[in-house]
Amino acid sequence: MMKPLKALKYRPFSPEQIKPTGWLRRQLRRQAEGLGGNLDRVWPDIRDSRWIGGEADGWERVPYWLDGFIPLAWLLDDGDMQSRAARYIDAILSGQEEDGWICPCTAQERERYDVWVVFLICKVLVLYHDCTGDKRVEGAVYRALENLNRHIEQFTLFGWGLARWYECLIPLFWLYERKPEEWMPTLAQKLQIQGMDYEKLFDNWRYTEPTAHGKWSFVTHVVNIAMSLKSGALLSRLQDVDGNAFAKNALQILFRDHGMAAGHFTGDECLSGNSPVQGSECCSVVEAMYSYEQLLSVDGDIFWGDMLEKLTFNTLPATLSPDMWTHQYDQQTNQVQCTYLPKDKVIFGTNSGESHLFGLEPNFGCCTANFGQGFPKAALSALMRMEKGIAVTAILPVQAEFTHQGVPVRCEIRTEYPFRDRYTVVLTAEKPVELELRLRIPGFTDTATVNGEKALPGTYYQINRIFEGETAIEVEMTFTAAYTVRPRDMACVWRGPLLYSLPIKEKWIIHEFERDGVTRKFPYCDYEILPESAWNYAFVRSDFAYEERPVGENPFSPDTPPAVLRTMMAPIHWKLENGVCTAVPAGREPLGGPEEKILIPYGCTNLRMTEAPLLEK
Repeated sequence: MMKPLKALKYRPFSPEQIKPTGWLRRQLRRQAEGLGGNLDRVWPDIRDSRWIGGEADGWERVPYWLDGFIPLAWLLDDGDMQSRAARYIDAILSGQEEDGWICPCTAQERERYDVWVVFLICKVLVLYHDCTGDKRVEGAVYRALENLNRHIEQFTLFGWGLARWYECLIPLFWLYERKPEEWMPTLAQKLQIQGMDYEKLFDNWRYTEPTAHGKWSFVTHVVNIAMSLKSGALLSRLQDVDGNAFAKNALQILFRDHGMAAGHFTGDECLSGNSPVQGSECCSVVEAMYSYEQLLSVDGDIFWGDMLEKLTFNTLPATLSPDMWTHQYDQQTNQVQCTYLPKDKVIFGTNSGESHLFGLEPNFGCCTANFGQGFPKAALSALMRMEKGIAVTAILPVQAEFTHQGVPVRCEIRTEYPFRDRYTVVLTAEKPVELELRLRIPGFTDTATVNGEKALPGTYYQINRIFEGETAIEVEMTFTAAYTVRPRDMACVWRGPLLYSLPIKEKWIIHEFERDGVTRKFPYCDYEILPESAWNYAFVRSDFAYEERPVGENPFSPDTPPAVLRTMMAPIHWKLENGVCTAVPAGREPLGGPEEKILIPYGCTNLRMTEAPLLEK
């Protein structure tokens, strides 16, 4: 008898059922009007891909792009984007071979075709089905995975497929829930046996130091690591294992040895220590977000909502330009300028000296295709269904419509969080209905109340009652701005979900050119950014004045930060070497008296100082 899958603790809504509002809708609209919404028009690897009969890339770039473009199109109800997505899906489905092989290559190329992309395109097809109900998808995914089951008997996993085998469990389990057959858990077992054992990697951890400069490895590749965090949770649906244990153990190790101030870990491209000038790849940010979303859905631990918010509000917007037409490959915690680095002085482990530039495809194009999933999938993770009702799993302005016990219900989160310390849930039921509502109180909250009653930080506040008509529930939180200790006797400042940085005035230098057949042309060109204000400061006091400002059209812009901190800082001796500030200052004695400085959210910055010494003892 086949073992059933363990039920999800929280089940996400589809992009048809949930819609963004407020600042989140504006952010998604900006993405649609920027690079992510236009790659099929301007970038050869999408526009002319082999997936649609062209001659350009026929591997991960179209699936990566669709993974963000499809939910974006349906979240925004954008008919033009939906028809453009359908053109790609139609081509992919019509190109599937009789035996189920789905990727664009010849029969002779199959043996060395990295099947990681089979996992990815099947995930994309499932996502498209969630948006459209397209009846072709289930059969296509069935044939593709059945073919994969046969294929890896002879051609075992290698390369990225070996490193990312668990990604296949997502479409496989979707299929298993709908049409369970014996070969499906067998395929899950084959993938696990042939794939990389990340649990063994972290149980016998040997990578306490940055990966040696110039040494590239699948084992310490930051995107593989970010993706792997969900592997234990996915396996727990079929095996008797703790879905949280692996990811929490891995993160503890990663933050200890390779942690960043912003709640992520470095990797440029491989794990690179805890220096504030080492970078982390954009792909690693959105893939870590997706891992936290999966962990949250499978196991429901509120901790994963905290982790998801830290990346959504800090590291993701920090690696994108405010207009979302360009992105970085690597972001730095202390990023005082973004200029081409001398070839013999590149600080990044295996990436080029242009990796921290904002551009079309700095260093490598994977992040160009992949960054688009970040904000749309976060929107899909704000509200989730459970057997008895609905839960606020991430605090974002969204609204969802669903039926509970036969009664139409609407649930809306009205908020300007993370730039405000409150949110309101408005639940509307057409008829009386008994429903459980769970309200997330983040673990980084000092105190909280729900309709005036005390709520415990780091828990879900539960309301079980009969709802009828419109009911508004007010959640108020308090946060304290405080230092977090960082390595090298440095510190950074957090207040609730937001990390704060000293912004640096900036001058953008445009570069329009063509390389390898790819044109960079405004607005999808490359930019260097030069500093136009001093950045060599240390913290001198532990008191901060918090100030709310309007949440405008673009909340993640250095020109219009919706919240700021005022504090005192003093200039110190800190060097700029080969286009990068040194990891630590050359001296910690003040070069002048304290000056009042305004810190803004890390996600609002392009150039910034985030980690600095604290001179007050």
